[in-house]
Amino acid sequence: MPDLLFEKHAGIARLTFNRPERKNAISPQLMLQLADAWLEFRDDPELRVAILTGTGDEAFCVGGDLQLLMPLFTGARAPEDDWDRRLLASLDQVPVALLKPFELYKPIIAAVNGYALAGGCELLQATDLRIAASHASFGLSEAQRGLVPGGGSMVRLARQVPHCKAMEILLLGERMPAEEAHRIGLINEVVAPERLLPRAEELADRLARNGPLALRKIKEAVLRTSGLPLERAYEIENECSAVVMASKDAREGPRAFMEKREPVYTGE
Repeated sequence: MPDLLFEKHAGIARLTFNRPERKNAISPQLMLQLADAWLEFRDDPELRVAILTGTGDEAFCVGGDLQLLMPLFTGARAPEDDWDRRLLASLDQVPVALLKPFELYKPIIAAVNGYALAGGCELLQATDLRIAASHASFGLSEAQRGLVPGGGSMVRLARQVPHCKAMEILLLGERMPAEEAHRIGLINEVVAPERLLPRAEELADRLARNGPLALRKIKEAVLRTSGLPLERAYEIENECSAVVMASKDAREGPRAFMEKREPVYTGE
């Protein structure tokens, strides 16, 4: 079985970390397959939303595999197979896999089925809607290992949760239960484990019925304007709005509403 499962159905992509015996830690193979999957998701016009989750009920993803991936990056382990060699020859795929930085403006739902730690918690911050099982926990333990959370968290986290909570998570490296993650706004919902994937699929189905161009431009505007002065941010918002207002979808949506039918969006 591959380290990452990639499935497509009815406009929805599902990416599943598939190393439950290693708590879904990121191997060289998984890193490269994840980059390939994000590229395919971005470039396939039929795919409108993605769900990111993990196999099993113990872990979403605990970050880079400390036996395989991290020693390969530091030079403590020599490449042993084609995946290792391919990764070292194409390190530009790492930021694609971690969505840092990578222009992917389609919505991503995280279905957190257990531990979301280190790189798993970092990748979580690149998603848009986040549903967690009640037993899930979150944390960035890199500082405890003498490392830094360089997969985006030193930039993203303080933009997503209050500053003091971000620094607590980054500096202490302790785990946080799902309820606390929900309280501070790191995740959207906490559900019973058996409701996790059904709830993620409900959200994905709802998103897939919205205008795909509108969704992309909303996400693009939010990401591109982050941290910018208001004047420049409004210029980008106006730019994104103009593209949507000139589209066929912008005419189809109001027409379908007036005709009391479901809209047929094409993303054009």
